[in-house]
Amino acid sequence: MTGLSTILIFVGLFLAGGAYSFSKQQMPKGVIVLLAIASAMCLVAGVLRIQGIWE
Repeated sequence: MTGLSTILIFVGLFLAGGAYSFSKQQMPKGVIVLLAIASAMCLVAGVLRIQGIWE
């Protein structure tokens, strides 16, 4: 596992936690959706880097 994949996964989990926290605080749905999409993109990019697809 490279450093970049670790950072991407960490950022993805951080953003997912933010989306969960914002949903508990009744924040606007647009912000929650944006955080969820960014989280999913970071997590997918990190997993793809681990699998070695982007070398």
